[in-house]
Amino acid sequence: MAIINQATKELQVKIVYYGPAMGGKTTNLVQVHDHVQTAAGNKGKLVSLATSSDRTLFFDFLPIEAMSIKGFKTKFQLYTVPGQVIYNTTRQLVLRGVDGIVFVADSQYEKMAENVESFQNLEENLKSLKLNLTDIPYVLQYNKQDLPNVAPVEYMEYLLNNREVQVPSFTSVAHKCEGVFESLNMITRMLLNKFISQQQNVGVHQPA
Repeated sequence: MAIINQATKELQVKIVYYGPAMGGKTTNLVQVHDHVQTAAGNKGKLVSLATSSDRTLFFDFLPIEAMSIKGFKTKFQLYTVPGQVIYNTTRQLVLRGVDGIVFVADSQYEKMAENVESFQNLEENLKSLKLNLTDIPYVLQYNKQDLPNVAPVEYMEYLLNNREVQVPSFTSVAHKCEGVFESLNMITRMLLNKFISQQQNVGVHQPA
C-alpha cells in the first residue's frame, strides 16, 4: 500500500511490472530509467537483484512534474518480477505492498499460453498475500508488436481483458520505447486518482 511520509511530505507508490519470462518487463524499466524526466538527483540507481538465470530490477524516481497532492510529492518505486516460474517466491516478495501493476504480455502467437499462465499466477500470488486483483489498479501492455508473428490485439484482449470491468491496454515495442510511457503514465494517473478519492473520503468522515 502507498506509504505517506509526513516528515518529507512524500507519497511513496509501488508499481510492479509482471508477466511471462522474456516478455519485456526489464526492457520497460530500463527504458523508463533512461528516459524519465526528473529533477536533479531525484532518480534512483537502477538496481538489479540477479539470480543465475533471471533477475529482478528496481529503482525509484520523483518526476519533475510530480503531482503534489495536499502538499505531498509522489515518489514512484518501479519493480520487475523474475519471469521464470522457479522464482515464484521472489515474485510474492516483490508483490508485497504493491499499489499498481503493469502486466507486460508477449504478443507472439506461441506465447499466448504463457501470458495466460502468468496472469493466473499473478492472481494466485496476490491471493496468497490476501490481496485481490479487482482492488488493485493495473494496465495491460501488449509488447513486441514489431515481430511478424503477433496475435491480433482483439485476441489478446479476449484472453487477458475479458472481464466485467476492462482495464486500459496498450500496444508496445518496448525496446524502441513505444508504448512504455503510455503504460506508465496511465497506471500512475490511476493510482493518483485512487489516492485523491481516498483522501477526500477520509476528509468527509472526519469529525468537524
